[in-house]
Amino acid sequence: MAKVKTAFFCQNCGAQSAKWVGKCSACGEWNTYVEEVIQKEEQSKGSWKAPGSTVKKANSPKKIQEVNYAEQPRWVTGDTELDRVLGGGIVPGSLVLIGGEPGIGKSTLMLQIALTLAPKSILYVSGEESESQIKMRADRMELTNPNCYVLSETNTQQIFQQVEILKPDFLIIDSIQTLHSQYVESAAGSVSQVRECTAELMKFAKETGTPVFLIGHITKDGSIAGPKVLEHMVDTVLQFEGDRHLTYRILRTSKNRFGSTHELGIYEMRAEGLRTVLNPSEILLTQREEVLNGVAIGAMMEGNRPLLIEIQSLVSPATYGTPQRSSTGHDAKRLNMLLAVLEKRGGMRLGQQDVFLNVAGGMKVADPALDLAVCASLISSYEDTPVSPELCLAGEIGLGGEVRAVSRIENRIAEAEKLGFKKIIVSKYAIKGIDLKKYTIQVIAVSKLEEMYQRIF
Repeated sequence: MAKVKTAFFCQNCGAQSAKWVGKCSACGEWNTYVEEVIQKEEQSKGSWKAPGSTVKKANSPKKIQEVNYAEQPRWVTGDTELDRVLGGGIVPGSLVLIGGEPGIGKSTLMLQIALTLAPKSILYVSGEESESQIKMRADRMELTNPNCYVLSETNTQQIFQQVEILKPDFLIIDSIQTLHSQYVESAAGSVSQVRECTAELMKFAKETGTPVFLIGHITKDGSIAGPKVLEHMVDTVLQFEGDRHLTYRILRTSKNRFGSTHELGIYEMRAEGLRTVLNPSEILLTQREEVLNGVAIGAMMEGNRPLLIEIQSLVSPATYGTPQRSSTGHDAKRLNMLLAVLEKRGGMRLGQQDVFLNVAGGMKVADPALDLAVCASLISSYEDTPVSPELCLAGEIGLGGEVRAVSRIENRIAEAEKLGFKKIIVSKYAIKGIDLKKYTIQVIAVSKLEEMYQRIF
């Protein structure tokens, strides 16, 4: 029997050390190192073994021209939002990690997919809920799939035994932090256990071509719990976002080896499950009966999808000393930059004003094309003059006060036209070579903030 080997791991970032240290040199956190057994005894690592694979031939290098490649068809789940963020469907043999806050709807989404993938054989493994709890959720959804199997188990060796018997087409693990392997002597959810269990599942997915979905917990700062290597090991990382007290959920891709990392899916949480939102622009625009100041509509892009989103701002005199700068759903540093441009290039006195900015619908945006809408919203609140509800904007603001061109302007114009807007303000450098006669919406081209101000106010 081999000697027991131990090491110290940071429970925050997964860094390894031969001895205990107070402060992690990788992430800077204090008192996060825990001793774990990394080798209990000599044995074959990994509990999954493909049938007939007792002896494996060593790999040898090949010329890239000699590599045979056949594109595998994706599985279309029928869930248009999930298919979009995955890049067109589920890739056979892929390992997908989906994370989110407790109660956001991760288990609901995965069970809903399992119940709609007939006639595929599905194995739903839960380490957090019993079979009866899962059945109650399935009954509430009013969905049935005779080929959907449920297993309440946390031991990976027991799970793979059932996998060999059932041979499912699709495997769901809820959640990866609850699993433990007998080859690692540490508590479930520790760095060593999460890494080992993920490695076993990855080996299973790649050798059998079975897609595997892992549900993951998140930490208090919003990142996926466990070592950072967990996100490096999987093929795709999905983030389920949104306020669990509200009805809308956002599924965002942060890593995808088989598609774009900028796609976004929107769901509405109902009693019977999650409903896909086919036209998210309508829910992101507030239906109001009167025209208010401080509100502007911006045209943004999330992956290949154009969205019209409402920007709300409140500018008021500071009465409590230092002026406040608060931003919800928008980058606070970029807001400060835009405020400096408005004061320097636009002549607005914002140094003694409290500024509050909000992106309606609970969205988190990073598209610079919303700069023009943010500036219009701030000017509207500062001067108590409303922006026309029939107008939207799309343009990036430079430090010189110039309006810069943004990508895919035709998609933004078409989306605004579809939703009934009469005018859209864009950069004059973005419409070169575009036939504007095919649009019924009026396209207003500007080059500076002063021109935008004159056209709106």
